[in-house]
Amino acid sequence: MTALPKPLTTVTPNTPEFLSLPMITPTGFREYDARWRFPEEINLMGIQAVGLGLGTMLQKMGKAQIVVGCDYRAYSLSVKQALTLGLMSAGCEVHDIGVCLSPTVYFSQFDLDIPACAMVTASHNPNGWTGVKIGSDRPLTFGPAEMSELKETVLEGKGVSAAGGSFRVVPGFAERYLDDVVGTAKLSRKLKVVCATGNGTASMYGPKMLERLGAEVIPLHTAPDYDFPNYNPNPEAMEMLHSMRDKVLETGADLAVGFDGDGDRCGVVDDEGEEIFADKVGVMLARSWSKDHPGATIVADVKSTGLFASDPVLQAAGMKADYWMTGHSHMKRRVKEVGALAGIEKSGHYFLAGPLGRGYDDGMVVAREICLMLDRAGGKMSDLRKQLPPVWTTPTMSPYCSDLEKYDTIKKVVAAFEDMAASGGALAGRRITKVTTINGARVELEGGGWTLVRASSNTPNLVVVCESPNSDEEMRTIFEATRAFLDGYPEIGEYDQTL
Repeated sequence: MTALPKPLTTVTPNTPEFLSLPMITPTGFREYDARWRFPEEINLMGIQAVGLGLGTMLQKMGKAQIVVGCDYRAYSLSVKQALTLGLMSAGCEVHDIGVCLSPTVYFSQFDLDIPACAMVTASHNPNGWTGVKIGSDRPLTFGPAEMSELKETVLEGKGVSAAGGSFRVVPGFAERYLDDVVGTAKLSRKLKVVCATGNGTASMYGPKMLERLGAEVIPLHTAPDYDFPNYNPNPEAMEMLHSMRDKVLETGADLAVGFDGDGDRCGVVDDEGEEIFADKVGVMLARSWSKDHPGATIVADVKSTGLFASDPVLQAAGMKADYWMTGHSHMKRRVKEVGALAGIEKSGHYFLAGPLGRGYDDGMVVAREICLMLDRAGGKMSDLRKQLPPVWTTPTMSPYCSDLEKYDTIKKVVAAFEDMAASGGALAGRRITKVTTINGARVELEGGGWTLVRASSNTPNLVVVCESPNSDEEMRTIFEATRAFLDGYPEIGEYDQTL
């Protein structure tokens, strides 16, 4: 029998019903995780219904053991407890590792030999958001098929109660995780590293990890504070990157690493204060790895630089580039499917596999690898950056488009670009040579430049990235042409930032 009534899409706050009936906005179920504004779009009874639905799925899979954890936000504990109650009511055995990073939960699946995991986190979203990242086949997390089944199970009230649910706390897991991340790795020179955590969950992990590695740590907003008094912890946002830059220039540090709200992403600023996006850092890492792993495949998401395919050092080492769909679930699956050495997302997710990691995204693991790369190189981070062929790339731009419209809008945008390409059309005065549609539209232009337009999987936005291998001016021209093209769609609103 079901343990809860079928969820409602709206319930009036500050009413008895709000405290006793599950309320869930359907659009919170996304491609590869779930995310809502809390409590406007989901209440605690709704979270409990999600736990019941997930537990029901896990019972069907024969994987009714699950690890849970939560990020460091004022309301995350209550959300995790509601989720746990739902899981237990479905008969699941719940192992709670407490406040932690998403990769800590992923690691715990291996360390505790437990098949499933659920991490309560809003990731890099600002306060006011909550969500769940879910996995049942390590190191993978739920993709569109599983999320679709979960959505139907929860919203149709198909969650089934079962006996046998249990709960246990697993103490001291942070230390077990850090022991695994660092292992025997040790820097041969004492790098001076700014560690920026935006007062988020990584505050509890980042400084300790770098100290164990042998770095001199310069803390930047590393006191846990769930009000995020300085900025939202998001190392793709310019506000956090600029703060990291200023600290590097103030202290003469060798580099800065910054982590997002749940620690699965890492941003980098070099010794000259240059903010290096993750795809460029990924090319540097691939160059370093190519010495020991020639011919390896690197999966890069469609937002990433074309250098993975065109860099002469990687070409000489026989390294293979595989451009794939953006999103941590899609990337993890692709890395496993093709046996890649690593996957790189422009947003700061790195999926290190083989001898480097277990295939899931972990900001701490990649920060370790970045420091070790710089240690081996013997020079400066800025030297490694300057050794790359020059390309000019926009930050990730996010024009508003509602969750109810964005996917239909992208279908129209893709079709329009394909029609332009078929008719020999041009963008920014450059002929369109190819349109890759695996995830939105990546439009390749004559001369090597490109633009990408896709739907964000997590927020009511589109995603726009442009690149030129020729000049900053051309990059800006491509962006302005892309923006003018998208202005033809009235449902697309304001951009979150400008060049």
